[in-house]
Amino acid sequence: MVSTFSDDREDPLGWLAFAQSGVLTTAQATCLLGPGVVRGRVRSGRWRSVCRGVLLTGNGRLTRDQQLWVAVLATGPRAVLAGATAAAEAGVRGLRREPLHVLVPATRRAGRTVLRRLPVDMVAVVVHRTSVLPRAHLQIARPPRTTTARALVDAAGWARTVDEAQAVLAAGCQQRRVTPEEIRAVVDALPRAHRRHLVHRAVDDIAGGRGGTVGDRLPAAVPATRPAPAGSPTPAHRRGRANPLAGRVLAGVGGARGRRATGSCASPPGSSAPAPTRSRTPSTAPCWRRAGTPEHESWTVPVPWD
Repeated sequence: MVSTFSDDREDPLGWLAFAQSGVLTTAQATCLLGPGVVRGRVRSGRWRSVCRGVLLTGNGRLTRDQQLWVAVLATGPRAVLAGATAAAEAGVRGLRREPLHVLVPATRRAGRTVLRRLPVDMVAVVVHRTSVLPRAHLQIARPPRTTTARALVDAAGWARTVDEAQAVLAAGCQQRRVTPEEIRAVVDALPRAHRRHLVHRAVDDIAGGRGGTVGDRLPAAVPATRPAPAGSPTPAHRRGRANPLAGRVLAGVGGARGRRATGSCASPPGSSAPAPTRSRTPSTAPCWRRAGTPEHESWTVPVPWD
C-alpha cells in the first residue's frame, strides 16, 4: 500500500499515516479512533495486523519504507535504524539490505517474542544495544536513524569480516556521504567500539589518499605494476578464447581434458633468444607462472589435446 496525501488537514490519523508510511502502533490508532473502531477495521480486512502492537492501514504487502517503520515501531520506544540500514537510507550504495539493524539504549530490552513472529513479507530484524547514544549521533529522519558517520562505524563493527568492514568505510567516504574527520569524531566518542583500531587505520588510509584497496587485492597472477615485455604473449581467456588483439598467443586453455605444455614467448626483434617450443611433458605449474629475465620469459599454459 502507498500512502496518499490527505486533503483534510484536520485529520490527525491521515497525517500520521502519511508520515509513517501507513504503519501505526496499536496505541496510536486507539488514541485517535478508539479500540472498537480499530478492532472493526482489522476484522473487516481494511487494516492488517503486522505483529503484536503494529498495524498497517491497508491489506497489501509491505513495501521497503513500511518494513523500516515496522522494524522501528515493533522494537519499542527510542529505537532507531543503525548500521548498514541507516547508512543505506543516507544514500550509501553497495551495502547489505538485509537484515535490518535497529539500535536501542542499553537500559531497555526489545521484545524478542514480537520480532520472532513477523510475517513472511517482513525481513529479519537485528537489535543492538548501546550505552553511548548522544543526541549528536541521531539524525532527524523518518524513520529515525543514526547519523551517517555513526552508522558507518557501527556497520564496520557489526560486519562479518574485516574486508567487509573496510569496504563499508571506503564506500561512505568515496561516495562523499561522510568525511574522515566525522568518522574520527564518532570513534573518539565510542571508547569501547568494536574494531576501533581497524576503523582508525582505515580512516587514516582514506584520508591519505589510499582509500581504494582494490589494487592491493589483485591476484598475484596479474602484472598490475610491471608492464609485460615487448612481444610477450597474453594469457588466454578463462573460457579458452584468446585475446584477438594480442600480438601473439602461444596456446589456449583446453579445460579439464587438456594437457600442459611449456614454451618460450617470442623474443623482441634482433634478439638471439630461441623460438617458441612445445613440450609434451605434463607440468603441474599454474598457467600464470613465469621464469627468466624480461628479455626472455617462459610461460606455462595449458593446451588442448591434438
